[in-house]
Amino acid sequence: MADATTQVEMPRPKIEERPATDRGGWAMLGLALLLILLAAVAVIAGIATGGGALAAGIVLGVLLALAGLVVAAGLTPVAPGEARVLQLLGRYYGTVRTDGLRWVNPLTDRRRVSTRIRNHETGLAKVNDLDGNPIEISAVVVWQVADTARAVFEVDDFVEFVAFQTEAAVRHIAGSFPYDAHDRTSLRDNADEITAQLSEELAQRVASAGVDIIESRITRLAYAPEIAQAMLRRQQAGAVVAARQRIVEGAVGMVQLALERLDEENVVELDEERKAAMVSNLLVVLCADRDAQPVVNAGSLYQ
Repeated sequence: MADATTQVEMPRPKIEERPATDRGGWAMLGLALLLILLAAVAVIAGIATGGGALAAGIVLGVLLALAGLVVAAGLTPVAPGEARVLQLLGRYYGTVRTDGLRWVNPLTDRRRVSTRIRNHETGLAKVNDLDGNPIEISAVVVWQVADTARAVFEVDDFVEFVAFQTEAAVRHIAGSFPYDAHDRTSLRDNADEITAQLSEELAQRVASAGVDIIESRITRLAYAPEIAQAMLRRQQAGAVVAARQRIVEGAVGMVQLALERLDEENVVELDEERKAAMVSNLLVVLCADRDAQPVVNAGSLYQ
């Protein structure tokens, strides 16, 4: 089998995913509410006391409320099948994958990245196969984000990146094999091998974006409309030739078997000329397109 997979030279990733420093969010939510409650108590106590305690109560209450808001700002809900990529002052801080309410550094910028399995179906592409025949092809790719840091920081838009790279890989694979061939790997007859090479090439193309290719399948494959009829006639002619070859092989075997049985059973003795005539008649009957019309010989064998 021919191998059309090429080594795609993509830039080496400069960053890899690492876990961020986080903790359970419910305890921190309780702390934030407690600080805000203490702030309210301090302000009320200062107002009730009056005098110099009023200013101290208000200042303490404001500080406690600010502290509570800062703590609350670090609360981050993480849904199942999602991750949060954290960035602190322009630098990658880590990734949170644990679902639920989590608490992280309040100063971080948090970006949501889906880690669910996704499908991408290419549009119907018109390309030339290895023999130069125009064909129409499309494919569906199942993929998933494996490294959230690469997906966010190595490419501008990893979803768009996967779409463009899938289109390029499908066009390359389609142009590397003939649509139909009996003596070599073809797009129509070797679908499993073709899709395996497509998945391998796609994996190389999108690895730098932190994406894993789970599976790829060709969903549509056909000759372009302008040559479809001509190619259909060629396929029909090839099928007729192949069928005729099988018929001839079978007919020769049947004639040989008939001669051997006649000779073994001593049914009739035939000279070489009559054997040749019998072989000719049997081949005509067995290989004809139409049913043979029998002619009854009422005379001798030689009439």
